[in-house]
Amino acid sequence: MKIWWFDVETTGLNYEKNDIISLACVIEIDGEVKEKFKLNIQPFDWENIEQSALNINKITKEQLKTFMTPKQAHAKLKSYLEKYVDPYNSDDKFQPGGYNNDFDIKFMANFFKKCEDKYFGSWIDFHKLDVQSIIQFLHLKGAINLPNYRLETVAKHFGITIDSHDALSDIRATREIAYKILPRVSYNETKN
Repeated sequence: MKIWWFDVETTGLNYEKNDIISLACVIEIDGEVKEKFKLNIQPFDWENIEQSALNINKITKEQLKTFMTPKQAHAKLKSYLEKYVDPYNSDDKFQPGGYNNDFDIKFMANFFKKCEDKYFGSWIDFHKLDVQSIIQFLHLKGAINLPNYRLETVAKHFGITIDSHDALSDIRATREIAYKILPRVSYNETKN
């Protein structure tokens, strides 16, 4: 199994209007981590930067100017991904892993689009591994009860250190949570 764990930090919450400014990835093949990397990225649109997002991410506009351009980041990302997936083989894809990763997937798909690359789907199979959803099922089952299910709260519950809103710290914590809860999830299909 190939899992592309990724987390994005953005200039706001609207994936069509706002941009990725930090992307962290952990590439896992059959349970073994092959790559960990973080890309700091300038926004496409300098007019749609929400100050509240910068405050959360502890990044200034001056720092953003020192980051790689989106096109540079896109090329760098693809150079990592192509080591492990053949984008021309429809049977060779990553399963995208993350925490509430619908958000991250939408931003990533739009990032590829803004980079004039319509082939984001060449890398992932869209059968997402959303750790937050698994936690919600455990809550429904009565196996976990927390005041909220934000990543930092869940990480703390499992004794995992996290520097919230640092993309690499967030995705490492997400992966660790996944492997802590995996033994708690059980289902055996029986034939009648």
